[in-house]
Amino acid sequence: MAELTGMVRDDVSTVSMHVSVLKSAGIVAGEKRGSQVFYTLWVPCVLNFFSCGEEVLQANADARNALV
Repeated sequence: MAELTGMVRDDVSTVSMHVSVLKSAGIVAGEKRGSQVFYTLWVPCVLNFFSCGEEVLQANADARNALV
């Protein structure tokens, strides 16, 4: 979990809650190895959603910057 919290720059409880939601939705799965848990993306098409979201955010930022 420490690596994930560093990647998203949020606290452990918030990241843990989000991972729990993703696991419940069947988007990710966790496999415990020793004291670590390794998460696997079960639904790779969700990555397209994230890139689409990034494009929307970039388009909105570009539009705001054009107004300035």
